[in-house]
Amino acid sequence: KRRRITMEKQGITISGDEIKQKQQASLKTKADESWGNEEQQFEPITPKQTYVGKGDAQEVRSVSVPAHRLSPLRRDWENLYKPLVTHMKLQVRMNLTSKKVEIRNSPETKDIGALQKGADFIRAYMLGFNIADAVALLRVEDLYIESFDVNEVKQTLQGDNLSRAIGRITGKEGKIKFAIENATRTRIVVADKNIHILGSFTNIKIARDAICSLITGSPPGKVYARLKTISGRMKDNAI
Repeated sequence: KRRRITMEKQGITISGDEIKQKQQASLKTKADESWGNEEQQFEPITPKQTYVGKGDAQEVRSVSVPAHRLSPLRRDWENLYKPLVTHMKLQVRMNLTSKKVEIRNSPETKDIGALQKGADFIRAYMLGFNIADAVALLRVEDLYIESFDVNEVKQTLQGDNLSRAIGRITGKEGKIKFAIENATRTRIVVADKNIHILGSFTNIKIARDAICSLITGSPPGKVYARLKTISGRMKDNAI
């Protein structure tokens, strides 16, 4: 049976369950207030704290090496690892068994984001970018790589039509591709049906719009005129 408590003076009847619920709500409110009053302060983690001793598990970034990039990797290996070891203070090795480039922090690493930048640098090289272009990912902030397929723009392209669409992107001796790169301050790699663009967020969008226009059949002259207008605006905004 539920007990009932009668407050004779005020003429109010309150059940025992109601009193229990109010007590629990009061305790919860006090706990929330005490938690909110405490200032939670956490010190930022340092790169040295992410490095652990030999034999312990630690964060490692692995980048797969495609078969067609093995020969260029052997040729450019010295130029590839020097920026990572000398400037970013990372540890790099080539795992011949799994065919992956492995990167990890060292005790001398100062930048907390060095490991991610190094992985992006290696990944850019594997996509086909030159080392001189890919090294910008280590030195400049807010640079990204966007990749897309020609068939994502126009799914009906096949055979000769697909080849012609890819040819419109590059142009004779790569003139159209160079024009887009110079106007948008980006770097573009055309690898079969895959298009890779390196640059800032805004510039990548402009370059992608120009490439999509070429894929859908817009005349190069029209794309040139549009790029000239956009590049002029970008110069004015920079000034």
